[in-house]
Amino acid sequence: DESGSLPAGAMIMAGVEIEAEAADQLLHRFRAVTTLRGELKGSRIDLVDRAFFFELLDRFGGRAYVCTLFDEPGRTERPLDFDVYVALLDQIVTDWLPEREEECASFVIDAGRYDAMVLETVRRDVAALLPRCGSASVTDSRRSPGVQIADVVANSFYNIAVKSGRAGRIATIIEPFLKSGLLSQSQLRNVPAPRQKHPA
Repeated sequence: DESGSLPAGAMIMAGVEIEAEAADQLLHRFRAVTTLRGELKGSRIDLVDRAFFFELLDRFGGRAYVCTLFDEPGRTERPLDFDVYVALLDQIVTDWLPEREEECASFVIDAGRYDAMVLETVRRDVAALLPRCGSASVTDSRRSPGVQIADVVANSFYNIAVKSGRAGRIATIIEPFLKSGLLSQSQLRNVPAPRQKHPA
C-alpha cells in the first residue's frame, strides 16, 4: 500500500510479508483491544494504538519493506504520480524477491488509488517478476487484512517523512523495529523522469 505524493512532500510504498492467517489474527486482536470499527487505516488511529499495532506485527510474525521518495525543495517538474507509484512498487518487489525465490508467494496490491484497467497492467508486471508458482492480485483494501496492515506502516513512515506533528513520537515507536529488522527502509534508487501528462 502507498501513502502520500510528491506534491505533499513524499510518497511511501510499504509491502508487508505475513501469513494470511496471521494477518487475520492480527486484525482481529487489534479490533478486540481497540474496539476499532470499519477498515484499519493509519490515518484513523492514535499513537497508543499505533504502538500496539507494531507490537502485534512483531507478535504475529510480520515484516515490512518500505520504499520512499522525497520531494526536492524548489522542484518545478515532478514525475507523474503513477510513475512514482510503479517505481516504488517495483523496488519493493525486486528487493524482497531474493529472500523468497523458492516460495509460492501471493502478492496483493491495493485497488484504491488508480483505475482498475491501469492496475491490471501493474498486476501483470508484478506477476512477471514472481517465481512461476507465485501470484499477484488486486483487491479492495477493505477485504484484505494484509493491505490494511501495509496502510498503517506506509502512513507511519509518511508522517515521519513530512515531519508531521506526530513524527517524533511515531519515530520513537518504530525505532526498535527498524533495529530488529522487522521494518526495512530504502530510498527509491531509480527515480522516474518527469513527462508530460496526456491532454484531457
